[in-house]
This record gives sequence, C-alpha cells and structure tokens, in this order.
Amino acid sequence: MLLTEPIALENDHVRLEPLHPDHAADLGEATVGLEHAWYTSVPASVPDEIAQRLAWRDAGTMNPWAVVLPDGRAVGMTTFCNVDQANRHVEIGHTWLSPAVQRTAVNTAAKLLLLGHAFEACDAIAVEFRTHWHNRQSRAAIERLGARLDGVLRNHRLGPDGTLRDTVVYSILPHEWPAVALGLRERLARG
Repeated sequence: MLLTEPIALENDHVRLEPLHPDHAADLGEATVGLEHAWYTSVPASVPDEIAQRLAWRDAGTMNPWAVVLPDGRAVGMTTFCNVDQANRHVEIGHTWLSPAVQRTAVNTAAKLLLLGHAFEACDAIAVEFRTHWHNRQSRAAIERLGARLDGVLRNHRLGPDGTLRDTVVYSILPHEWPAVALGLRERLARG
C-alpha cells in the first residue's frame, strides 16, 4: 500500500478519517484555545489549511487525516508528511489537537494507528518525527512513544516572526516497532 493512499484507521479511542472539507466546522471549534500556542502551527483558516493539505496529498507528499472521537467530532489533524515513497520513508507531523483532548488517550491511540499503518501496511523502513528544540512537551511525548533521537538540525528554519528554529529529529525503525507497539498498547490499557 502507498503511504499517500487515503484510508480510514480506527481503534477504540479514535478514528483517523481522510481529511475532507466536511471536517472544517468541527476543526474550527477544535482550534479554540490554541490561538497563542507558539509550539504548533494551528491554522488561521481551517478551510484554507484543509485545501493546502489536500493539495500536498494530490502532489504525493502528504497523507492528511482528521482526528475524530468515537462520538464523530473532529478534534485535530495529523499527517504522513515528507513522504518518500520510493525509499519507504515518512514523517508523522503537522499534528495539532484540541486542548480538550490533550493529555488523554487520543494522541497515543492515533500514533499507534499511524505507526501500525506505516510499518505493517506500507512497509516503511523509517518513520520520523520532528519538533522544535524548545517544545519540551512534544519532545517528551515523542520520546514516550519509543522514538530514538537522530539529532538536531541547527538553524533549520525561520519562524513566522523571523526567529531561528533548531529542529529535533527522532525516528522509529521496523525492528523497533514491535516493542514500541507493545508500549503504546500498554499505555492505552492503563488509561
């Protein structure tokens, strides 16, 4: 299966639905409370963000999902991004979640689905995560997943305000996936 093929993924905690303009209303409500979050790129215009992500999907570089609760409410977005299908390499990123579901099972459940899909259905040879050096919350969450630190890309990007960003890069490899999956399932079982 291609890393960019739209597909719904689901477990008891969350459903990842291929991103669609119909998700815009819920996602607009989900951004409330994230307006000043320096550590994530929350869209100023949800419909425009959906259109951009779908354009990247059509270009073959992204596979975007809406993060949907069992009640049917979309509470965030996540993607396979920087897709390198020829080398079976992908990054999980461009993720944001409503403050109402942060520090719940939602992120863990979504990552379990995404990683399982990448390794088991798409035969990925590496799944990467990237975050801002100063985003300690994200770095800790990525490390709790079981990802290993690859390194830091210093002065990697310019922020919207012109500040320089150091990007921390992590990855999970196929031989690490069984242990990572076990850890994620145990975390979900503990609640």
